[in-house]
Amino acid sequence: MAEVFADATESLCPVCLKRIAATRQPRGDDVFLVKECAEHGLFSTVIWRGAPALSEWRRAKAPVHIGQRMVAEGCPFDCGLCTAHEQRPCSVLLEVTNRCNLHCAVCFADSGNGEEDEPTLEGIAGLLEGAMAAAGPCNLQLSGGEPTLRDDLPAIVEMARRIGYSFIQVNTNGLRLAADQSYADRLKAAGLSSVFLQFDGVEDGIYRALRGRPLLEQKLRAVRNSGEAGLGVVLVPTLVKGVNTDSVGALVRQALQLAPTVRGIHFQPFSQFGRFPGNSAQRRFTLPEVMRSLEEQTGGVLKLGDFSPPGGEHAHCSFHATYISSADGSLRPIGGAEEDACCSAEADGIGRTVETVSRRWQLPLPARPADRPAVAGKAGCCGGARPAMTRNENPLTLDDFLRDVATRSFTISGMAFQDAENLDLERLRGCCIAVVSPEGRLVPFCAYNLTGRNGDSLYRRRNGADR
Repeated sequence: MAEVFADATESLCPVCLKRIAATRQPRGDDVFLVKECAEHGLFSTVIWRGAPALSEWRRAKAPVHIGQRMVAEGCPFDCGLCTAHEQRPCSVLLEVTNRCNLHCAVCFADSGNGEEDEPTLEGIAGLLEGAMAAAGPCNLQLSGGEPTLRDDLPAIVEMARRIGYSFIQVNTNGLRLAADQSYADRLKAAGLSSVFLQFDGVEDGIYRALRGRPLLEQKLRAVRNSGEAGLGVVLVPTLVKGVNTDSVGALVRQALQLAPTVRGIHFQPFSQFGRFPGNSAQRRFTLPEVMRSLEEQTGGVLKLGDFSPPGGEHAHCSFHATYISSADGSLRPIGGAEEDACCSAEADGIGRTVETVSRRWQLPLPARPADRPAVAGKAGCCGGARPAMTRNENPLTLDDFLRDVATRSFTISGMAFQDAENLDLERLRGCCIAVVSPEGRLVPFCAYNLTGRNGDSLYRRRNGADR
């Protein structure tokens, strides 16, 4: 039986962060989260705009309870994970520094403010061992701040491998990878699997608006150096309405020009936590808007029907589609059985998700000369190096399918993080991405980064305070 989402849920007041009742209310083709705090009044935030309908965007899955921390105050105040949480982690994220070499207008971690702080190698080992014991086999993302500012990041990767993490990804702005090929080589030799690269657009005006300076040339060089080191790359645009939401098609074309080094593109609509430019409802860009923009801005090469709800996290959190990217510039959608196999509603759905992400986001050994990693060219290289993007739905032989899906798969996905304005506790309990806190607790990503309107947070240390 398909899962049915009730209108009633719970959220937090975005001012005082107290738990309050909330409802999902349709208004025409849109859906709003409406909630009222006895002290701070009524709040209404759009959470879904247009097709596909929120009520239809679902995938049945059985709850998985692995939490060891007992429920005392109730969600979201007992994270660690608590026994009421309904999903085990598919990925754990560890921040290895709060230093950064940029000061972006939008930053989940509000990096570069206040006293510099980073755990020791011994401390990191303890945190990684504890996370593995609590979460079981899962993927690891090393983040910050800017993790590549640590000269010992390769040693951290080696240590994570010894502890048992088989897929290790670094979340980076790419500046050091662009400047230092040997650093990329060292990370690969240490066992790094993938680079999660901040990549917001294909023109420098976007980088000036979001990151404070022109960066496109360095981003392309980071892709090139990563590919030459044997590292797969996932491009990660932060989407802010009015800044780069008209560039999603151009971003896909750029990513495909850099395939197979670039394994996919993962869109993250702007969320109001950490550092962000004010409370502005018109900046929101919801998941269905991202999906429709992908169809519209690629001239129908990508289709709305290609995208599926997630098999790991709550259905309202993300979308994904997988394609085969051919050397002739065509994209072949992979759907049906392959997608269902890796996004199962079975109890081991997370295990399948962990394995699928690992397989798709790493750079495989090339099966043919044509599959060797692409080398990024000059800034603005959105044409000329590769034929125009087209769609190919002609049937493949089984041998061709197995070869191409192993070497030329390309994933397009998106995830809408929750902030204090649009937080839905039903979604939060289904989260499968956990941040390892400095105390060793596994905290769902959106709860860890949650920031009230006055700058207070539930879990992240800010201004010397920690819950």
